[in-house]
Amino acid sequence: MLRTAAILAILIGFTALPPKAEAQGATVSFGGLKSDTSQPVEVTSDELAVNQTDGTAIFTGNVVVVQGDMRLAAESVRVEYAKDDKTKVDRIIASGGVTLVSATEAAEGKEAVYTVGTGEVVMTGDVLLTQNGGTIAGQKLVVDLDTGTGRMDGRVKTVLQPKAN
Repeated sequence: MLRTAAILAILIGFTALPPKAEAQGATVSFGGLKSDTSQPVEVTSDELAVNQTDGTAIFTGNVVVVQGDMRLAAESVRVEYAKDDKTKVDRIIASGGVTLVSATEAAEGKEAVYTVGTGEVVMTGDVLLTQNGGTIAGQKLVVDLDTGTGRMDGRVKTVLQPKAN
């Protein structure tokens, strides 16, 4: 259910972007960031509200989701279950200063939505990705987890550090 930290982590494995590029939109390739989704998931929050009627569970207040070396932090994490099967997760929405961190990468934004059925992750609101000293920023990042491709939109800017010879 809350394998979100590992699944969302895939979105921060971007590679091969031109240095100091600015554009309206940029297509990015996402590398093979590996995460062990069989590891236990620990969720800590100030409060948990479960609503059986609408099929949601909402963790609020300093929410931290940890799986292995992946850490997702947000003010709120809402888990929405499928309407026809309340045991199946449909969407997971993290909001309020979302930060996703692994041992070597980090992503920040105002909101992240993972739609399980489509394998799509959408991160919005001043999105900043960092990996190996390089960064890419924009307003919206859409990642297709099935194909490993993504697109950053909204006055995209990237800065990569040159490697020393």
